Amino acid sequence: MSMSAARERLVVIGGDAAGMSAASQARRLRGPDELEIVAFERGHFTSYSACGIPYWVGGDVAERDQLIARTPEEHRARDIDLRVRTEVTEIDVAGGRVRARDVDTGAESWTSYDKLVIATGARPIRPDMPGADAPGVHGVQTLDDGQALLDSLARTRGRRAVVIGAGYIGVEMAEALINRDYEVTVVNRGSEPMSTLDADMGRLVHEAMEGLGITMVNDAAVTKILTDGDGRVRAVATEDAEYPADVVVLGIGVRPETALAKAAGLPLGAHHGLLTDLAMRVRGHENIWAGGDCVEVLDLVSGQERHIALGTHANKHGQVIGTNAGGGYATFPGVVGTAVSKVCDLEIARTGLREKDARRVGLEFEAVTIESTSRAGYYPGASPMTVKMLAERRTGRLLGVQIVGREGAAKRVDIAAVALTAGMTVEQMTSLDLGYAPPFSPVWDPVLVAARKASKAVQQHR
Repeated sequence: MSMSAARERLVVIGGDAAGMSAASQARRLRGPDELEIVAFERGHFTSYSACGIPYWVGGDVAERDQLIARTPEEHRARDIDLRVRTEVTEIDVAGGRVRARDVDTGAESWTSYDKLVIATGARPIRPDMPGADAPGVHGVQTLDDGQALLDSLARTRGRRAVVIGAGYIGVEMAEALINRDYEVTVVNRGSEPMSTLDADMGRLVHEAMEGLGITMVNDAAVTKILTDGDGRVRAVATEDAEYPADVVVLGIGVRPETALAKAAGLPLGAHHGLLTDLAMRVRGHENIWAGGDCVEVLDLVSGQERHIALGTHANKHGQVIGTNAGGGYATFPGVVGTAVSKVCDLEIARTGLREKDARRVGLEFEAVTIESTSRAGYYPGASPMTVKMLAERRTGRLLGVQIVGREGAAKRVDIAAVALTAGMTVEQMTSLDLGYAPPFSPVWDPVLVAARKASKAVQQHR
């Protein structure tokens, strides 16, 4: 090694949120004379908001580059040796090195490491069926994916789109395509869209999607994707119907991208994500860390590991990893499973456990649903809001909250996220001193109305 014998090398696999946050944080703590940092990214882009892709495709965000927080050049200016269009193909744990391939030339080389960060992200689930890889079928996980979809839309003469799956990405992409004047059909395996909600709350999302002109096909599994003579997609087939399609978007979720880690013998959990300790070290490996969409995290409510692909967690993981790899100390305690989204002006929020999550981990609970308004009922612009709350039977511990409503609904879930993290009971929540004035909420905030009702239900069953 050059400069000084004591200089260590940190190698980062993956150039988005977790990987580059880790690299940047390690660089803040240790200068280039102490720590060399080499990062590999197989795509063209670094440090971007994957969560913003549907809004770029839909036209709410005008330019792709608005989604980029830091370019490769900006990282290199901070003494991070960032190599884009370079894919790591093997991790040699015993030898402390990785093999990387230049995507454009195919040239391969080995790079040794003292410390390794795995931030390989997640990949869209592609259904295992005929036609799944046909031109015109798109996953949307990276900026490269988003660009490929937009290029496909520009080339396509027809205006019919089918979205497979109705999770966050499926719902957001359906709206993006409606905004681009496509006829949109969403084919969904579940009984209602947004399976991260209970079905009674998903029903509200279903109604809003149909209000936008989206055709919802629930309880339907796609069996194959049909292609024309040129091999391009022409329709999506279920067991009993065909839906014509000039473009198909996959919205059936993502899987941790852990093939590299698995081949290297690193420990994976039930959801195929890497398992780490609280310092985000890969279990059993002192000098390897992992974070972002490729890991499983502790759910603080259920006590079990979960896979949640969200930029908020990825950035926090990166901070923790970079601090530890840079010689400091930090931990990531876990998550409560908070997520928000929207369909047109309908806001959707959830945190904690759904009914089926609670049942699966053996928790008995009371579930209550209330209707309230975003502001004092007499104040202009007050709009309806539905809040569902789960509390543990007998103890009254808050287990989960789901909120669907118009403006002002989604971010109210943060009250519940804090209460879950603190382990509060619904009784304790009823006396929370929340901000009140007629433009912002009724005298009793909708979350507290739900907490009061849940508290009564718990007391009746003691």
